Amino acid sequence: MDTFFISHGSPRLLITDRPARRFLESWKSNNLDVTPKAILVISAHWETTEPTVNVINGVNDTIHDFYNFPKHFYELKYPVPGAPELALRVKELLRDAGFNSVEEDRARGLDHGAWVPLMLMYPEANIPVCQLSVQSHKDGTYHYNIGKALAPLRDEGILIFGSGSATHNLKLLDRDDVETPNWAVDFDNWLKESLLNGRHEDVKNYEVKAPNAKAAHPEPEHFYPVHVALGAAGEKAKAVQIHQSWGASSLSYSSYRFMAQ
Repeated sequence: MDTFFISHGSPRLLITDRPARRFLESWKSNNLDVTPKAILVISAHWETTEPTVNVINGVNDTIHDFYNFPKHFYELKYPVPGAPELALRVKELLRDAGFNSVEEDRARGLDHGAWVPLMLMYPEANIPVCQLSVQSHKDGTYHYNIGKALAPLRDEGILIFGSGSATHNLKLLDRDDVETPNWAVDFDNWLKESLLNGRHEDVKNYEVKAPNAKAAHPEPEHFYPVHVALGAAGEKAKAVQIHQSWGASSLSYSSYRFMAQ
């Protein structure tokens, strides 16, 4: 099983006809040859002090962790089963790799970084899903090593995907019809060139290697899912860009597939 990074965008993606939505709706036919046994999502919208998995027996709750949206958005549900066995396997792999303080959350469901793309990718909501948090006070190398520890899951039929955003500066968003600013284009192009050319070290140290890194990511939580997905594919992973489009002027929907070599 290959690993993936998906730029999930806004929850409005569920009602807006845009290229990123059509990309996710065509997910099964274009990106996977087999149905995964379960899905592990590393979402930008779950930040914790230590790596944490949600261990859900039964159905995941749908967390509406956004504000000032129309009422019907808060009525949306993605009633997908939890994946408690996968959660405990993730915990085991991380502890074996030296991440000793891995925690469990037996109440938390799926945030919109998980259920919004999944609702488009797997609308049937019939594949068990587990979430893993990010640690914003750590760095890219730390999250890359989290991914390396999870690599055995690929051979166990588990789909691993990081859900974040290739660029994410909410203060600099604008209308869709406003030209994408240079800072966003330059960072997005740098990310593509670095991934496609196997420059993992540059991606790990993006803060000093990438142009306009602070503008593209004032905070790192939407970028760290890239590192986890990349690390899970291995040091010689081949990257392929599977989607690229823009929203709100500067929000990149660039998404990638990582194939172990």
